[in-house]
Amino acid sequence: MRISLFGLGYVGTVSAACLAVLGHDVIGVDVNQRKLDTLRSGRAPVIEPGLDAVVAEAIESGRLEVTGDVPEAVTRSEVSMVCVGTPNRANGSLDLAAVEHVCRQIGDAIESASGYHTIVIRSTVLPGTVRDRVIPVIEAASGKLAGEGFGIVMNPEFLRETSAVADFFGPSVTVIGELDERSGSVVERIYRKVDAPVVRVPLETAEMVKYANNAFHATKVTFANEIGNLAKAHGVDGRDVMEILCRDDQLNISTAYLRPGYAFGGSCLPKDTRALVYRAKEKDVESPLLASLLPSNEIHTRRAIEFVERSGLKKVAVLGLSFKAGTDDVRESPMVPLVETLVGRGYEISVYDEEVRLSKLVGSNKTYLEQEIPHIANLMISDLGRAVTENDVIVIGNGAAAFRAVPAKLRSDQVLIDLVGLEGGAAATGARYEGICW
Repeated sequence: MRISLFGLGYVGTVSAACLAVLGHDVIGVDVNQRKLDTLRSGRAPVIEPGLDAVVAEAIESGRLEVTGDVPEAVTRSEVSMVCVGTPNRANGSLDLAAVEHVCRQIGDAIESASGYHTIVIRSTVLPGTVRDRVIPVIEAASGKLAGEGFGIVMNPEFLRETSAVADFFGPSVTVIGELDERSGSVVERIYRKVDAPVVRVPLETAEMVKYANNAFHATKVTFANEIGNLAKAHGVDGRDVMEILCRDDQLNISTAYLRPGYAFGGSCLPKDTRALVYRAKEKDVESPLLASLLPSNEIHTRRAIEFVERSGLKKVAVLGLSFKAGTDDVRESPMVPLVETLVGRGYEISVYDEEVRLSKLVGSNKTYLEQEIPHIANLMISDLGRAVTENDVIVIGNGAAAFRAVPAKLRSDQVLIDLVGLEGGAAATGARYEGICW
């Protein structure tokens, strides 16, 4: 394909050279003459292992050329990739000036073009940016409508400095955020020689994935450092601790727990997190990430309560009281404060949980429930059918198999609040639907 690429920094140079090696005809565009001269000589303008060789191959083959002439580059291409920087302003917000400027130039260039042109955003931008900021700029400059006169795609990059070339040719996944099917199909063709699964999603999902990745990486570094600091305060080598932690590929280094849903609970996570944070204070070890876990969890519980309040309805069935399906353990279940709060605010609550039988609860499990909700016996209902039909709001709090059929049985005047991610989501029910994180 014929591709013009704007912004020849780390991401732009790697992308331009690698795309050329894949067989595309690429025109790199930048305002910095020194970068252009360096690339024309067959060298990369940035330090990146292996990049000089890729640039040299791309230039020598004639597949990569560079210019400062925007209209020429756009008119000679069918796809324009935007790889310019999005730095932070002083207050932390993104400075989109470069992205908007380049997109305005591209829009001007395609105004008189008769062919369909696809604009691909590879710059890192927050969810909603392409739809709310980029598209209006291009439409205003070109006089054309997105999805009709031109295509638009968000194609985030996942290139790490010092391994960017290998990352380009061997990614875990290629993410294409598309405005429409035609736009996405154009970009999928670009990566047909890259051996990686292609995921086609809405624009905003692709924008969010990039930030989720980087925030997760930052979280992992910070978590390891805080554990290391606390370990050292006890005379323990934090590297040994984290090395053992990483051996668990069923829970720790896996997809486990990385699924949006309701707050965590149970007899271990809240208790042990609380104890670890307290010990850090005793040792005068600052651990702001660890200290934020329980407050963040409580905020998530409050979100579920707010969903109920926003429904404007007072009769609520809570399906699932234990912290997860298949157990009667209600200790620090996040469903307990939800029920307790709603009762305190005057809601009529019915609680159904096939595993929680008050007559069979023993020990600390029984004590906890009686302390938190002394009147729990008056709220429990043993008939799931009645709980569903006699209430206006249905809150599904765990993944018990019996709850899977509930959405299809609800009326249009009812509200379903899904805290677990039921299969089918809103499409599976006739009720008004609200997902906790979706």
